[in-house]
Amino acid sequence: MTACAIESPAADAVEGVPPGAAGAATTAARALTITADGAYGARLALAGDCLFPERWTLDGPEPYAVPLPGNQPEEPGTEVQPMSDGRVLVHRLVQRRHAFSLLYPTGPGTGELPLGAVECPEPGTRLRLLPPAPGGAHAYAVAVGPRSTAVWRVAGGAFGPERLAEIPGRCSGGVWLDRTGRMLALDRELGGRTKAVVVDLERNGEVSPLLQIAADSDDRLLLADPDSGLLLIASDAPSPGEPRIGWGVLASTLPVRFPECLRVPDCSVTPMAIQPGQVLTPEHCAVALRVDGPLGSWVGVWRPASRQVQHLPAPQGWLTGAGLWTEDAVLRLPYATEEVPCGVARLEPSARAAGSARAPREPAEAEPLAPVVTRPVPLQQAPLARLVTK
Repeated sequence: MTACAIESPAADAVEGVPPGAAGAATTAARALTITADGAYGARLALAGDCLFPERWTLDGPEPYAVPLPGNQPEEPGTEVQPMSDGRVLVHRLVQRRHAFSLLYPTGPGTGELPLGAVECPEPGTRLRLLPPAPGGAHAYAVAVGPRSTAVWRVAGGAFGPERLAEIPGRCSGGVWLDRTGRMLALDRELGGRTKAVVVDLERNGEVSPLLQIAADSDDRLLLADPDSGLLLIASDAPSPGEPRIGWGVLASTLPVRFPECLRVPDCSVTPMAIQPGQVLTPEHCAVALRVDGPLGSWVGVWRPASRQVQHLPAPQGWLTGAGLWTEDAVLRLPYATEEVPCGVARLEPSARAAGSARAPREPAEAEPLAPVVTRPVPLQQAPLARLVTK
């Protein structure tokens, strides 16, 4: 079992960025985490060789950033996450203890509310924040140990960090399946295979299967949209040893499909955002893709009903991998440059032109869509079906 103990709130000093960590600091400064509703973002910004938390406000007429520096610079491994009330959760590792605090602006300075700490004495245990939960009032983390994984609520509880569930196996990923913050999907490695499972946080961490595409396949959940039920999946079922991106629909008995257009030669493709609000038409949801290749990183737009991916240039200074859709299919991409330290580019890809632009080195003739028919995703099983039909 993953042994993690709660410690009382304490404000501990954090050492500065050590020499030689400039590369790690720059990488940390390029990441932006956005709340589920798109109202706020948070990242570690870079000033010289020092990192400090920064909050972005994204739901106003113009985006703007508020620096939240503490008494000392942050380590590259520090995690930050925006909350729905505008505060920023910070997760620091201090002498084997994982300390959590909420930061907020106080005039010229930064206020800090310590929430407590989690200690994981078992060697090899790693604790990380999960993606922002729906609603934004709570924040969660997973402590992955050698044999089990613990789910913690680290912000929003009444008495500091609270362990909610203990799951056999090592878990990765983390995707919210509903808008209440109850159903959490994790990719669990157990018995040599990785399968996505659902953890019901209102039933003492009850675990149920989510993806069972083939008995000998590794099936992971990449993204999910609670409105339409669209799921983006990575599985090596169609090609053993080679993960492919596929899609399915929550609570559906239709098979998972693996479009050939999502395989871009010499590039890695990562789904990063799904268009919300498409309740009855999951196949028409726009999906934003991060494409990384020899020529850099750019944006792809794809819909399950389409046979091709539209490739679009990313804005200069794009905080790579960050983006969100509006319900009317406008893709918003945060970026930061010397001239514009807090900006959001708006892309309005046309559904009709979904295959008009090609990726660098993409073949002249796109291969036809050839879905691999596999076993249905068993998403119609309770308690997921009840959540979808409500």
